[in-house]
This record gives sequence, structure tokens and C-alpha cells, in this order.
Amino acid sequence: MAGEPPVDVVCLGESMVTFLPSRPGRLADVPAFERAIGGAESNVACALAAAGHRTRWVGRVGRDGFGDHLVETIGSYGVDVTAVDRDPRRPTGVYFRTAADRATDAHEVVYYRAGSAASAMSPATVPYETVAGARVLHLTGITAALSDDCLALMRTLTAPRPGRPLVSFDVNCRPGLWRDGAATAGPVLLELARRTDLVFVGADEAEQAWGLTDPAAIRAALPEPAVLVVKRGADGATVHERTGTGTDTVTHVPAPRVDVVAAVGAGDAFAAGFLSATLRGLDATARLRHGHLLAAAALTVPGDLAAPPRRAHADRLAALTPAAWGTLQLGPGWTGDDQEGRTP
Repeated sequence: MAGEPPVDVVCLGESMVTFLPSRPGRLADVPAFERAIGGAESNVACALAAAGHRTRWVGRVGRDGFGDHLVETIGSYGVDVTAVDRDPRRPTGVYFRTAADRATDAHEVVYYRAGSAASAMSPATVPYETVAGARVLHLTGITAALSDDCLALMRTLTAPRPGRPLVSFDVNCRPGLWRDGAATAGPVLLELARRTDLVFVGADEAEQAWGLTDPAAIRAALPEPAVLVVKRGADGATVHERTGTGTDTVTHVPAPRVDVVAAVGAGDAFAAGFLSATLRGLDATARLRHGHLLAAAALTVPGDLAAPPRRAHADRLAALTPAAWGTLQLGPGWTGDDQEGRTP
């Protein structure tokens, strides 16, 4: 906006009100829920704002109480929410989930997002000026699944154009959101990823979408992005980065051991940590380590969002020797100013 400092990162996508269970068990048995917020793109915006970056969330919510709650809560993290549109006819999306790990059969999540305000986003409702001028535009594959209009918006935002921000894309393959599941999702997500500059993808997502798990094979399928990050959970992450000669440098960093409280929000936090380090011009190892550290912050709290460690604290841990990094163990409370990772 005129006269304002430039935005570091614009994050565009749906945010929803999430209801967290008061105790473990089936949704049918949980007697009460605590209200929170959830949304891959707004999670990244909040984490980056908490880490000291100027961020903007672009989304669409209903003109209802849940929409008020989302805008107010996301704004309270220091995120610019002035570009959020309010839809007078469509509701804000909500969802409920159980406390079980998403990787287990006991995990349940129920979305009430069909016909949501966010699903009405389109090239007509999101002026390009809301994302222009940022250093980074962060998108995810979730938005493309919400509606044909949302997919058209994603294609518009990832199209080549002069002065385009660096476009960051988290594949976020969620087959349940797509008609015909992965069979529909795979080709569209591949198309979008190949139009961007920086791609995040989990090896499990790549297997669902494209039948690929090896980072080199995923890179062969995605030759266009300058940077490709393949996440392998507890086994760490690998970044392929194109050099000036057109070849790749490949860097792998193992994840620290984490005492997990809730296995949610880690992917978004990883993206925020990696993007923060990218904005600071740090090298590949430091970028991956900062991604792992913010993911560890999310894993050691019950909800999707966690307070990141102070920058000096994160920098100190990211600068550990390989041997010391390999013995790092992070548990609840580790992000506090007086906390350090434990080594056995």
C-alpha cells in the first residue's frame, strides 16, 4: 500500500475456525471443544509475523462471528489483514478434530467448509495489487482444491509476469478435498508446482500425488522451481537448489528429536522457518535447520500455532556443529528464553 513499508510475505488461502477436543477419544465421545484457528497459509503468516517479518494474509471469510474471530486473532499476531474480504452470503468454514495423531487410524477430522466464503475466491475477487510488491507470495495446494474459481485464481497468481514476487508453494496434497482424490489432485498440483519458484512437499504427499518418494525422482518431476524442499518427517529434509550453472546443489539436514505433544501444524511451521531464513539470506543448511526448529515449536504445543523461539535462540541452535545438532532433543517449553535443547 502507498507509503507503507514493503511486505515481506503475502500468504493467500482459506483460514477456518477449528475446534480442539477437550480430551482424547472419538468425536462422538468428546463432550466439549476449545475454539482455535487453523489454515495452512494463515499459520505461515502468523509464524512469520511472530518471527519479526512483515506479513499479510489475503483470504475471504463470512460476515459472521467466526469470521470476526479469525480476522481479529490473525491480526493479533501482527499480520496485516486489511486485504481480507468479507462475504455477506457465504459462511466462514469450521472444522472439528480429535486429539489422535493424524497418521493413525484413530484420527478424525470433520470439515464444514463446502460453500464457504473462501471457496468463492477468484481472479475477480482478489486484485493482483494485494500480492504485488511483496518479496514472497506463499500459496498451497489446498486453495486449488476448494473450487474451480479458486483454481483459476491459483493459475493467475502462478502465471509468469514481470516483477512477480518469488512464489512459494506448499503442495499440501489433501486427496479428500479433491473430486476423485489423488487422481485429480496429482496432475493439478504438479502443474502448479512447476510454475513456482520454491516448492515444499512431503515425501508422503509426493507418493500420494505422483507415486514418487525419492527426492531425486521428485526433483526430476519438478525441474523448473529454483528450490525444491522434500520433507521426510523425523528423517529430516532435503533441499535441491539450482546453481548459476544450471546444476543442483543438494543439502540434507536431519530433524532433531522432538517430544511431540500434537502432530499438527508442523509442515506450516517448517515452511515459515525456511522462508524466514530465506528472507535473511542464510545458507541451505541454516534454512533447513530453521525450518526444523519452527516445526519443533509447533509439535510441542497442542494447537496449530506456537510461539517461535527468539531469533538469537534459534540462530544459536541453527549454528550447532553437526555432532551437537545430531544430539539435540526438544520438548515442551523449549522455545522459552531460558530453555535450551537437551542433549543425552
